[in-house]
Amino acid sequence: MIQETDLKQLKEKGISVDVLEDQINRFKEGFPPLKAERPATLTNGIIGLSEDSLHTLKELYRKEINQGLTPLKFVPASGAATRMFKALYQFLENPEDLKQLDDQHPAKEFINHLPRFAFFNALKELFPGKNLDNIEERQSLATEIIAKALNEEGLNYGFLPKGLIQFHHYQDGSHTAMLEHLAEAASYAKSREDNAQVHFTVSPEHLEMFKKEFAENIESIQKQTGTTFQVTYSFQKAHTDTVAVLPDNEPFRDEKGNLVFRPGGHGSLIENLNDCDAGIIFIKNIDNVLPSEKIGQVSDYKQALGGLALDIRNKVFDFIRQLEDELSIDLITSIRQFLKETLHTDIPGHLADGSLGEQGAYLLHFLNRPIRVCGMVKNEGEPGGGPFWVRNTDGQETLQIVESSQLNLTDPEQKKIFEGSTHFNPVDLVCITRDFEGNKFDLLQYIDENTGFISEKSINGKSIKALERPGLWNGAMANWLTIFVEVPVDTFNPVKTVNDLLRKAHQPE
Repeated sequence: MIQETDLKQLKEKGISVDVLEDQINRFKEGFPPLKAERPATLTNGIIGLSEDSLHTLKELYRKEINQGLTPLKFVPASGAATRMFKALYQFLENPEDLKQLDDQHPAKEFINHLPRFAFFNALKELFPGKNLDNIEERQSLATEIIAKALNEEGLNYGFLPKGLIQFHHYQDGSHTAMLEHLAEAASYAKSREDNAQVHFTVSPEHLEMFKKEFAENIESIQKQTGTTFQVTYSFQKAHTDTVAVLPDNEPFRDEKGNLVFRPGGHGSLIENLNDCDAGIIFIKNIDNVLPSEKIGQVSDYKQALGGLALDIRNKVFDFIRQLEDELSIDLITSIRQFLKETLHTDIPGHLADGSLGEQGAYLLHFLNRPIRVCGMVKNEGEPGGGPFWVRNTDGQETLQIVESSQLNLTDPEQKKIFEGSTHFNPVDLVCITRDFEGNKFDLLQYIDENTGFISEKSINGKSIKALERPGLWNGAMANWLTIFVEVPVDTFNPVKTVNDLLRKAHQPE
């Protein structure tokens, strides 16, 4: 199975033989499905914020910033935007007369509304002598326009990452998603010295492009926001890649006989996050960002989520210090009340009648871990994971963000629970990654390795199986202290397809 010639390849990637064998065994044995107990809802696991609490939590966050708290914004931004243009690529493969297509056809919608895209002016420059402001002329040039938007001799959007796509138009020009994330960071994630730290995870082939975009716009974005920016980048680490296997679980090899590895999914980025250090870390996907004049509500809720994370941090730290000082029945009772009211959990049943020492030791271990506050929006049909109650190996119920792939949906009961979910995960996280003594947690110690999944893919027409690591906000954070908070659906504006940029939220006022 593993050949002598594989050892050099494994060494170059930083993957041990044991890890490779563990991955192959995962393919053979599979992952045990999670067992969801019930959906988390507003009355059971998800907190709703009143206007008063929103204001109070924002004030707490601002107070901590003024006292020297250092925030950081972490933005997963690797990968090309190819899927964003999937429908346009399909049109290029089989061009049709737009006049014969329904107005909702993605290619026709793209061409008909082309002037509303932030990159329209850049595209116009590629068609000298043509009047792209005229809809009939655009329709007659549809194939050429789409090709110029996607291909290397044009805007090259099929290769670029989402972060470098022009998302929003302003009177003085257009902003890429990257620049919009900087402007957003300036509204809630900057220090008392008006410095914003923003970290992008990028692909190696895109790094210089990100640096160029930042260098060309830093002066204007700093002037616009009154903020200095410290921007850093990292790549998904080679040793987090996973081996591809054939349907019989034998390693898949290329034409040269080398093992074929694939990226391990966004869960691999827990290692990138683990390399970051700040007093509070905000996580948000690259494609979920609004024009700068529309981020007021987003900023309000981000600060409130930050305030809640800090409030919980302060209470947890205080309890830990008390537990280390002197145990008492009153202290254990207070902590259990906090667990029930704030973290929506309690000590496992088998410890409820345990000794004071046993309960104290468990609570000290349970509380001393990273904290995450996760914004949740009402489910309006978006695909993806949601908030659920899951029972862990200790028998304790915990709040988890669960993807459909992690559940056994052939089980009617699990299918009913999944379909009963009321909220959706928009990837709106605030993280506390330092312990009560100010030391950074090793986040790799809090991963549930049993929460990955196996998917079927094809390479050069051959069927293979791929291994996805526990997701960044799923299994990779499974053993964090977790709080779910409802946030307005208006704060969630992802751009999954290019035509999503035509939505009102992404258009000028």
